[in-house]
Amino acid sequence: MTTEADPRTAQPPAPEAESACAVRTVGLTRRFGDQLAVDGLDMVVPRGSVYGFLGPNGSGKTTTIRMLLGLLHPNDGQIELLGRSMPGQLADVLPLVGALIEGPAFQPYLSGQANLRRLDRSDATADPATSAERIEAALARVGLTAAAGKKFRNYSLGMKQRLGIAAALLRPRELLVLDEPTNGLDPQGTREVRHLIRDLAEDGITILVSSHLLAEIEQIASHVGIMSGGRLLRQGRLAEVLADGTAQIRITTPDLAAAAGLLTELELLEVSVQADTSSVTARLGALAPEDIAAALVGAGVRLRGLGVERPHLEELFVSITGEGFDVLR
Repeated sequence: MTTEADPRTAQPPAPEAESACAVRTVGLTRRFGDQLAVDGLDMVVPRGSVYGFLGPNGSGKTTTIRMLLGLLHPNDGQIELLGRSMPGQLADVLPLVGALIEGPAFQPYLSGQANLRRLDRSDATADPATSAERIEAALARVGLTAAAGKKFRNYSLGMKQRLGIAAALLRPRELLVLDEPTNGLDPQGTREVRHLIRDLAEDGITILVSSHLLAEIEQIASHVGIMSGGRLLRQGRLAEVLADGTAQIRITTPDLAAAAGLLTELELLEVSVQADTSSVTARLGALAPEDIAAALVGAGVRLRGLGVERPHLEELFVSITGEGFDVLR
């Protein structure tokens, strides 16, 4: 089931569930002066998942990620990455975590391969003897082998993002953290990064993707967490989170008045007649669709169709945060 995080009532996950978490926070809080940027965050990212971390700019996503990676200290709360306490076991955890935060930063006049070589040499824990092999594997993993010798300044935006992910994959990783990986990309670049995330997830890497692009996340995520105003309002499996949204039943019938009257008698809310489509809609509520169908047939209403429409992620976000979608662009 999905969870609604509340710092006043949230409890730590059960001990048997902790080993299955790639990321776990309890009461995570960060202030900047009088501003509460992250407010009592209880976050659970299952191992092997693609977790879409959603919210408009200023909602606390990037601040949270910086705390997870040890780049920013929380004022309160606990963090575990891959079953290890942070920041106490930072040195043990970070070699297993790859990250792409706020876009890749590379030397424009060096090739993609040379940029990766430069980064690899700066890693004191990396074995120089296997550097060439690891760089080649990382480039192949993101589909840039043919462009390895091309200067970074001549890469497309999608290629630049993929090179950033290659840099994060220079070492074997269990967790990959991507902050707005498709921000500013054209449709082709977006597709390239989307397919890459799916491929990495199939290899068993847990991926935390921070984004304000809900339609993109809906295509790749297995789990989501929705942030607004520094608080995590909802999290869980994508299908379960969407199921928690307000479903609508649509009845197609020539007997519009009778259908609308019966739905009202059944105490369904927001009953609406659309004469142009010969349909009646209502908020589904607790009644099962098959029971509604049986009641309609029993009352002599002729049915041409009956369907249940659940909200898309964008619609759900607006309904639970109260924010217009324009804040997410």
